[in-house]
Formats: sequence, C-alpha cells, structure tokens
Amino acid sequence: MKSITIKGSQRESVGKVATKALRNAGKVPCVLYGGDNPIHFSANELVFSKLVYTAKVYTAKIDLESGEKFNAILQDIQFHPVTDKILHIDFYQLFNDKEITMNIPVILEGTSVGVKNGGILRFPNRRLKVKALPDNLPDFINIDISKLKIGDKIFISDLRVEKYTLLQPDNMVVCQVRTARAAIVDEVDEEEGEEGEATAEGATSEGGEAPATETKE
Repeated sequence: MKSITIKGSQRESVGKVATKALRNAGKVPCVLYGGDNPIHFSANELVFSKLVYTAKVYTAKIDLESGEKFNAILQDIQFHPVTDKILHIDFYQLFNDKEITMNIPVILEGTSVGVKNGGILRFPNRRLKVKALPDNLPDFINIDISKLKIGDKIFISDLRVEKYTLLQPDNMVVCQVRTARAAIVDEVDEEEGEEGEATAEGATSEGGEAPATETKE
C-alpha cells in the first residue's frame, strides 16, 4: 500500500490553550496510539490534504523532528462543524508482524454485457473491510465485470485471496446487474427456441403428416 509522509513536531503541552495556539498557527494536533505510550505531535494542516481528502487509502509515515519515524494509519479525524477545518487526528501505529483492519475501496473494471443490453448495474458495497499484515494491504480491490450478464452477481466468496481476509460474509453481494424493462435478453433458452420453430412450421401428427380435414359436398 502507498504511503504519505507527515512531517511533524512532538508536542510538549497538550492543554486547551496550547491546542488552540496550534490551530491558530495552521497546525493540527495529533496523537499516535498503538505503541507503549501515546505520542502527541502536530503538523501543518496542508500536509494532510492527500491523506484525508481522497477516495484512496494510504498509510502514513510520521517523521518527527526528533528523528523518530513511525508507520501508521489514520484511525479517527475530527472536523469543525461549520468550517470543516481539521481539528484533531488520531493515528494507529503499524507493526510488520501485527494484523490491522482497514476499509479498502473497490474498483470495477470494464463494462458488463448485461449493462450493454440494458441492464442496471448496482454497486452497493464500494468499500470492504480487510484484515491483513501491513505489507499485504491492497491499495484497492479490483473486480472485472465485463462478463457479467443480466442477473449475475459478484459475492464476497468470489473475492477471497490468501494475502488478506475479507471480514464480510461469503454471501454478501458486492455488485450485480439487474434487469430493466428495456433490457434485451442476454441468452435465448434453447427449449423455447425449439418450441417457437415447431409452432412456426405447424403442428403435425405422430405419423409425420398433418391430419386431413373432411369437406362436405
């Protein structure tokens, strides 16, 4: 998974006055959890733009002025209710031998046959909860939908891999192509096709000849 570097300074004071002063200076107070003790630091608000205001998921490399460096993920973020400015961010420290859980975006690739024939694509689950070691976390989960016909579905069970664990049940639908009134039928049932041909040719008797009709003179 791709990472974004956050250069910050460790905070000596964590009181309300110090926190307000940081925000007035354009900095965001942060806390890093997961280690032996929480680490309080701050960083310029602008450095968080690529980490926060994006649909993609990144890990963070926290680089402090003291020389300490930590790998982490964004755990929680608080915004101002009126201005939407970032007020506070919590991070969680990553360890190579410890699994973590993250919501990973799902990307659909291609255009399905069913959609081309008038079906409607439903994509209710655009992010999936994944549990894995940090090095095995995917940037996204890619699904090729080009062969999906009307009525076809992609389930969680279709996406299982060894590197990470999907925490949703196997029968959960990730995406599907539903029928619509104007949809063209993808496949013609062979039996129905044969019956149609028989009807067009006319009914015959068991002997292979049509029964004769009597005429009155």
